Amino acid sequence: MKILILLYLLFSSVQTFSQDYTFGMKVTRDELKTTVYQKDSTANALTIYDYGSASFNKETFWLNIEYKQKVKILTTDGLNRGEIEIPLYRNKSSKESIKDIKAMTYNIENGEVIISKISPEAIFKDESTKNWTIVRLVLPNVKVGSVITYSYTKSTSFINKFEPWYFQGQDPVLYSEYNTSIPGNYEYNIKLVGSIPLFSQENDIDYYCLEAGRGASANCAVTKYIMKNIPAYKDENFTTTRNNYLSHIEYELSVIRHFDGQIEKLTKSWDDIDKDMKGDPNFGRLLNRKNAVKDLLPKTITDIPEQLEKAKAIYQFVLDDYRWNNKYGRYDASTKRLIEDKSGNAYELNIFLENLLSSQDFEVYPILISTRDNGLATKVYPVNTDFNYMILKTIIDEKEYFIDATDPYLAFGELPYRCLNQYGRLFDFKYASYWEDIVPKNYSAYQISAKLELNDNNLLSGVIKNKSTGYVSYDIREAYYENPSQYLERLKNQYAQINIKEHRITSLSKNSTSFDEELNVILEDEFIGNKVYLNPFLIKFYSENPFKLQQRTYPIDFGYKQSYSYVLEIDLKNKLKVIELPEKMTLALPNKTGSVLFSFNSNENKLSIFMRIKFDKPIYGAEYYEALKNFMSKVVEIQNNIIVVLEKQ
Repeated sequence: MKILILLYLLFSSVQTFSQDYTFGMKVTRDELKTTVYQKDSTANALTIYDYGSASFNKETFWLNIEYKQKVKILTTDGLNRGEIEIPLYRNKSSKESIKDIKAMTYNIENGEVIISKISPEAIFKDESTKNWTIVRLVLPNVKVGSVITYSYTKSTSFINKFEPWYFQGQDPVLYSEYNTSIPGNYEYNIKLVGSIPLFSQENDIDYYCLEAGRGASANCAVTKYIMKNIPAYKDENFTTTRNNYLSHIEYELSVIRHFDGQIEKLTKSWDDIDKDMKGDPNFGRLLNRKNAVKDLLPKTITDIPEQLEKAKAIYQFVLDDYRWNNKYGRYDASTKRLIEDKSGNAYELNIFLENLLSSQDFEVYPILISTRDNGLATKVYPVNTDFNYMILKTIIDEKEYFIDATDPYLAFGELPYRCLNQYGRLFDFKYASYWEDIVPKNYSAYQISAKLELNDNNLLSGVIKNKSTGYVSYDIREAYYENPSQYLERLKNQYAQINIKEHRITSLSKNSTSFDEELNVILEDEFIGNKVYLNPFLIKFYSENPFKLQQRTYPIDFGYKQSYSYVLEIDLKNKLKVIELPEKMTLALPNKTGSVLFSFNSNENKLSIFMRIKFDKPIYGAEYYEALKNFMSKVVEIQNNIIVVLEKQ
């Protein structure tokens, strides 16, 4: 009997769900009556049905893409889904076109289903953006509770990327289907991006799908891709560009087999790329040009006997005498122009640094990378256009260093944060290029050490020493050296419970490996009677939990490993007595990938409080999200809510 009841409940839930939503363009009353998507109560809209079909026109050989979509509006923030933007690419030789536009809004009014169709006057074209025409559809009568449907067909002659398909977007999607028909003339590299698996994939062959003169023909590979129950992609901190993780299919045309028998290879092998890059006037021919930088380095640098110190001096020479113009660059590079102007793009600066190091016989290699905001470079097959930046790797005394000459706040061996995108392609023209992992080996750390005692005015006072290294220190370092007085003012406002009487910097320079500062402080906490209730965390690492999503489908990419430590010592000196202490706590992330430790030690003379937070991975998979979210909640709770009670003796 229990089994029958369970089967009945399961069957009922499936039936109810299927009654609420219909996979197709038909709009039902159940869909109109639905007010919330229970799997994501924060959703502003719900894509019920998403359909695409891409195939080549038999007469023009252009690619035709048919789109259909049905969307439920759930909140006022979802009303803008009723304004659809369709981008059409154009250049001097060709332009994309659109036809068969249909769009309707469905509402229930007084118990009746009311259908409002889009009028021609509500379809706009905007050609103000270079190379793009934006077609805008403004659907009528869109309100909370509406269901909208729209469809159109796009035609294009730009087939190198075929037509990528995005299963995932800003709203949850119940059903997404993409159908493709690709003639045997065209061979594409096809890549499924994102962590969400396909629900199904069906493959077939359509014989003689394209025909040319003299009996020539081609068969088409027909594929149907389906995903279901796709969560919305919601932006949050600690990630790279969303295109790295949005679930989608992308294409790269690799081979064209013409009907006359000619074969045109578009995607090359890495061996081919290596040969091309070696002779490239914007790459290989600019490298190792010792004569181009002859006599530029002063004798005080060239005479340095120790290799690492000499390399650091050359690096500093470039930072001091040449400025980055905030552009990445890649083509039309000129070290000659850089030398004359004392300014250039990142590509030119790093080529110049390579020339200088090579002139002093350092082993140095260029690495092409894709920055964090540009997406991950494709590893499956060579796509030279994936790279938008260049850094260097040098090997000194068998130790490897990654370097970049654009930022005066970075020490030798540190890369700009924008470059921490997992890997790059290193070019060694004596042998071959290969993928090089670009992950900082050292922890970026923030250490706070505070020592307090009760002064003659019955206030706790003392010294706080802050030491930050690596990427944790970058923003602090830049803020101070850009404007020291503003930095101090910000500190005073940020730590309102602390009266900063004196502030000094003890690190040597703005690109030292660490940023060190000391603060002489008096706490504003006052005694209530003979007792003071003290939050021991005078400076907090995290004031709130950065992780707030119900679900996250993409990795948590810090870019580097992190370590935070906090030590507070209060000299009791027979003046104070500890009345109440919190409990000690220890918490670990799964697989020993991180930890938080809170402890204390107390005797008649001294109270010591210690906290350490460690993130042992630069990147955590999406499966760690819930654990990280709980972990950070505990960290914030400890810092905000811990109270120590002291009493005057």
